[in-house]
Order: sequence, then C-alpha cells, then structure tokens
Amino acid sequence: MNILGISAFYHDSAACFIRDGEILAAAQEERFTRKKHDFSFPKHAINFCLAQAGIKASELDCVAFYDKPFLKFERILETYLAYAPQGIASFLQAMPMWIKQKLWMKDYIQDELGFKGKVIFPEHHQSHAASAFFPSPFQEAAFVTMDGVGEWATTSYGVGKGNKVELLAEIRFPHSLGLLYSAFTYYTGFKVNSGEYKVMGLAPYGQPKYKDLILKELIDLKQDGSFKLNMKYFDYCAGLRMVNRKFEELFGGPARKPESRVTQREMDLARSIQEVTEEVMLRIAQHVHRVTGQKNLCLAGGVALNCVGNGRILREGPFENIWIQPASGDAGGAVGAATFAWYQYFGNERKANDKTDTMKGSYLGPEFSEKQIEAFLREHQIPHVKLTDQEVPEKIADLIAQEKVIGWFQGPMEFGPRALGGRSIIGDARSPKMQEQMNLKIKFRESFRPFAPSVTAEKVSEYFEINAESPYMLLVAPVRPQWRREMTADEKKLQGIELLNVKRSEIPAVTHVDYSARIQTIAQSQNPRFYALLKKFDEKYGCPVMINTSFNVRGEPIVCTPEDAFRCFMRTHMDYLILGNFLLSKEQQKPLEEDTNWMKEFELD
Repeated sequence: MNILGISAFYHDSAACFIRDGEILAAAQEERFTRKKHDFSFPKHAINFCLAQAGIKASELDCVAFYDKPFLKFERILETYLAYAPQGIASFLQAMPMWIKQKLWMKDYIQDELGFKGKVIFPEHHQSHAASAFFPSPFQEAAFVTMDGVGEWATTSYGVGKGNKVELLAEIRFPHSLGLLYSAFTYYTGFKVNSGEYKVMGLAPYGQPKYKDLILKELIDLKQDGSFKLNMKYFDYCAGLRMVNRKFEELFGGPARKPESRVTQREMDLARSIQEVTEEVMLRIAQHVHRVTGQKNLCLAGGVALNCVGNGRILREGPFENIWIQPASGDAGGAVGAATFAWYQYFGNERKANDKTDTMKGSYLGPEFSEKQIEAFLREHQIPHVKLTDQEVPEKIADLIAQEKVIGWFQGPMEFGPRALGGRSIIGDARSPKMQEQMNLKIKFRESFRPFAPSVTAEKVSEYFEINAESPYMLLVAPVRPQWRREMTADEKKLQGIELLNVKRSEIPAVTHVDYSARIQTIAQSQNPRFYALLKKFDEKYGCPVMINTSFNVRGEPIVCTPEDAFRCFMRTHMDYLILGNFLLSKEQQKPLEEDTNWMKEFELD
C-alpha cells in the first residue's frame, strides 16, 4: 500500500511517502524552492517522494493531509466574529486564499496530483501525535503535542498503544504556549515561526528578571500544567501583530527593531520566557505521567523543538524514556498524517522493539550518486581531488585539526530543521575562536548563537551529563565538570554578551555560556561515514566531539543539491567542501560568475 502524507499552507510545507508502513522518503518544500519556510503546496517534495518510490501519483492508495481545513476555518471565523470589528484588515487578508483554495482541499489535492482516490484529513494534533508515537521505538507510550495552534487545539496529550493514538485532553486556542513563546520572539526583534530558537540561544546570557511578571500577568499556570493566557496583552487573535500596546507598557517599551543591537533587556526577556516555558513543559510531563502511568513519553509539535525544555524533562521528569519527533514542527505533520492513515485509519498491525525508531536517522531526503556529483564538477570545471572511502575520514580529520571549516555533503538530506551529518558544516570543537568565526564568517548570523556538538554515541556520557542517545539534536545537557574551565574572579563579573569570549571548557566552541550543549549522538549503524570521521578524529587527536551546524547561511534553507552546496561554499569563508568523495579547496576555486544560470542571490533576513 502506497500512502502520501502532505502538510501545506501554513509554514514548512512537506511531503512524506510510506509503503506498507515503511517511511521511504520525506522532505520539506523549502529545500527545493530555496525559499525558507516555504508554505506553498509541496509539489517538488511530492515529486521527489514519488520518484523515490518509483510510482506515479495515480498509483497511490491514499493521500493524507495533516489537518482539517473546515475545522480550522471555523476557528478563524469564530475568532474574527468574537473580536469584530477589530481585525477587519487581518480578516480581509486571510479570506481570499480560504475561499479560492483551502476550503476545497480535497479537490485541490486531487487536481494537483491527478489522483482520484481516497483523501483523508486527520486533525492537526492527531497528526502531531501520530508523528510522535508511530515512528517511535515504543509499543506503548504517553505523548504530548505542543505548538502554536492547529484547528482549535494548542496542547494535547494522550496514549499510544500498538496501532492507535488516543487523545485524552487538550488546551484550546487562544491559550497557547507556542504563541506565548512566539510573542516574545516578536517582542525581542526576531521573526515569528523561525526565530524562536534564537530566543532559546539568547536566554543563558540573561537573568529571569521578568519571570514573575509573566506568571502574574500573562499566564495563569496551574499545578497540572494547564494554563490560560491573559488575552488583553496579545493581538494575534484579530490583529497583524503578536502583542499590543498593553504588552509593551508592561515590559517597559516597544519591541526591539529587527537587526538592531541586542541589549541586556532582550537577554533577560529571553531567559524569563524560557524558564516559564520549561516550567510549563515539566508540569505537563508530570501530570501526563500521573494520569497515564506510562514509562515512555513521545513529543511533537513546534514546542518540542525547545531542546532545553526536552533535556529537563529527560533529567528531571518522571518518565524513564523519551523520544522526540525530529521534524516536530508542521513539516513532521506529513509523517504523522501518512502513518496515521496506515496504522489507525487502515488498521494495520504495528510492532516496536523499544530500541530503534523508524525514522532512519531522519536521512529521508534526496541523495546524489558519485556519477551525479562528478558530472556537476566537470560541467562547471570545478577543481577537485577525488579521495578513496578510506582517505575521507583521515583527510577531513586532519583539516579540522588545522582549524579549517568544512562543508560536509554526504548521503541523503535530513528531514526536519537540524543538520545531522548529511548537510553539515563541521569544525574543531576544541578551538576557542571557532564559534565566533563560524557565526560571523560562515553563517553570517548573530555572534551569540551557540553551536551544537556531534559526538560518537558510545562516548557521549564521558563529555556530557546525559545517559541517553540524542540522534536528532533535540536534547540539551551540561558539559561534565572535568571538561569545564573554572572562571576567574574578573570573568565571573562579566554579564550578557561579554560572556561570549570566555573559554568555558576543553570544547569551548560547543559549550554555551551556561555550560550546556545541544547534543547529537552518532552511531555507526546510523551514519557510517560521519561516525568514521568522528572516530578517526578521536584516534588521532583525542577528541570524539566536533562542531556540527547546518549547511546554509542565515535566511537560506539547508542545502539540498551539489549546486546548492557549492554556491554556499563559495559565498562564505569555508575552507573546504567535501561532496561525497570529492574534495574542493577554496584556494583552488575561481571566483563565481554571477550570471551562472544556477546562481541565485541569498535572501537574508
């Protein structure tokens, strides 16, 4: 049975293909169109999935769309009516697309695909729940889904058993942890739906000065994790902004202008909302454990990308094991819809072994053969050296030890927001200058942003306070004390961004100012080539840890093709690019010709 899952029209459109329960392919539309967070109908992602499966759309047995458009439309109409006449501008902006397209989703999907078969519409949080539980390693588990909003639900929990997910309770719009966090993303001057991880990265530079104010004025938080927001401070129900004047008065001034200097105030705001979010996440986890009695927890929804909160649930929460969907946001809804169709709608049997998930390391995107890469290099007369499989880890390990920055393009592209060793930029975690250098010269992004470490799975507990694998870079844990460097008396007096240049550990490039790190563990079975590189680096230089950041610059999606990778390589201060077995040195390259037909300007935020 061939099933296609689709998420589209809000943010991060994506497609996923499963055959007889096996996830064969999944990709976000943005990787093909090069338009960050592309929300258009995912034609390119669907075409990739069908090509990977070797079938035409007419041969599909079922298409599953990740939410119920009529229910979502009901919520939008009811909300506008409740706030009318306020919000008329927002209403008029939203309606044309609904009336022309979104309300006729079944017809639209069938017309776009040339498909006359069954189309099903699970609810948004059912799709998130399915994406959390069905690919997980567990035969039975509790699940929690948290995001901005689906149709009505913003947070839900329930239990997955065998081939069914059952939602037990939900919190409804407008009360939303995701939208509360996005309000602070907006207020601190970052882009909603893409800058939330910047707020999380900024938080350790600040103090939780506003935490009590948030809990007193903005959110009524109960012991069981349920909550209500005080809507007099927010504008997202009817307006075109996240917050209103009352919110600005409460926090002492207008929102930071995008691209202006980040001040201590923004750092303190980020720390405050991060601590509130973690408190909500922990209380919900504790309540769900009490109600369900389950030992395993699965997470999905955009809030599940808050890896600091996830790390605290793992360390401090009552569950023995947790598993987080690597594409927790709306893109992962395509996986959820497809797996929901296979297991729950069609009633197929599901067996899990409590050890391995079925996401295949999230390496579910396009892959390019040696012939395809070589043809690209020759066509554009790009100087390169071809290495053997044995030479690749040795040569790259040596270059990284020389503090070179490497573009690493290997195997299938990752599905979800994180680079996991398929489309990565890698560097030496031991280098004190590497964080600032990679932020400013390679990624063209804010200097405060931390980098994540990749580490061999068997050595993760030697370097970090974590006893679980973290293959999807969705858990934060502290660096172990023996690797930390004690701060001097003068360094302890530093505040805010001044903390950035203090060397905090033996792996300073991946140690955040609070001694934490967002960890990715690499197992040999999951990514043999990346594992071989980390292993070789450990053998030769005594460290199994490397910087791993996504292969892109700010404002651009992660690279997909060799062309994307070469363009990004040439537009930054990367030193080398390894495409499969082909090594390119920056020093040997000719300057880019601006009129090359595959060249596009980056769209910087």
